Amino acid sequence: MNKCYFLLLIILLSGCSSLSVPHEEEWGVYSLNLDNKKTDLLYSSSEGLSILNVKDCMLAFEKGEEIYTYNLSSKRLSKLTSNNYLDTYPLFSPEGSRILYLSFNETLDVRVMNLNGSDDRLFYDSGFHDADISWVGDKIVFTRNSQVWIMNSDASNPHQLSNYSYAGLWGNANLPFGDYDPRLNSNASLVVFERLYNDSSPNGNYDIFLINTFTGEEVRLTSTGYSQGLASWSPDNNRLVYLLAAINDTGVFDIYLMNSDGSNNHNITPDYYPDNFLCFSPVFAEDNLIYFIGQWWE
Repeated sequence: MNKCYFLLLIILLSGCSSLSVPHEEEWGVYSLNLDNKKTDLLYSSSEGLSILNVKDCMLAFEKGEEIYTYNLSSKRLSKLTSNNYLDTYPLFSPEGSRILYLSFNETLDVRVMNLNGSDDRLFYDSGFHDADISWVGDKIVFTRNSQVWIMNSDASNPHQLSNYSYAGLWGNANLPFGDYDPRLNSNASLVVFERLYNDSSPNGNYDIFLINTFTGEEVRLTSTGYSQGLASWSPDNNRLVYLLAAINDTGVFDIYLMNSDGSNNHNITPDYYPDNFLCFSPVFAEDNLIYFIGQWWE
């Protein structure tokens, strides 16, 4: 073998083997570069994290049933809520000065506060469970009674967008049949969501759909029936990243990527991720950069 070629092979192999997942506490917010597959640890926590949202250099997430932000530039963690209720699903407003979130007090309601936690007040309460919020421009989509709803950004004119005939009916899964986690694209013309349509798995059997906010026309993107969802749009609206949590009764917790028409659907979880490292809540930070929550399962 040519000595130069052999040396190059060693360098390439050592470079590949150097890729690893940084590990400090049990939980963390991580980045995954889609070009070089490199993974970085952005924030580490001994306490459970869920529902990640990103705006520029700011992260928002639920931690210990309260809402927190983390500034990637200053490395500052801020606790924004402190009460006896479950506070979850934080969402930055389009201009980044406010945060919407869900608070459970008899029902799930939508609340709003300033970025520093001040002026915390009720934003929307239908009298039912209002959940799974997404805000783009002057439109907000959310889940109500296991259906996708849409309203103006001042909480006016709420009306139902999806119309799944079995929505709200309980089966053997952990949620009723219906539509969940709607996310608007950057011009608020399309919503991606997952539909629980089968209960043969206790985790629920879901597929991912699009719905047009103007016509109500639906397009089905997946047909696997896996436990999957929480899809996030790329900034250019051309791709969707989502979580595949389980196949039947087998936990997976991998990150998948597909084109926004459902084509080229594939697993992008790097091969070097260990089996005890679970992925949650993937979101696009940039066109080729994904943030997600990771858990080390001991």
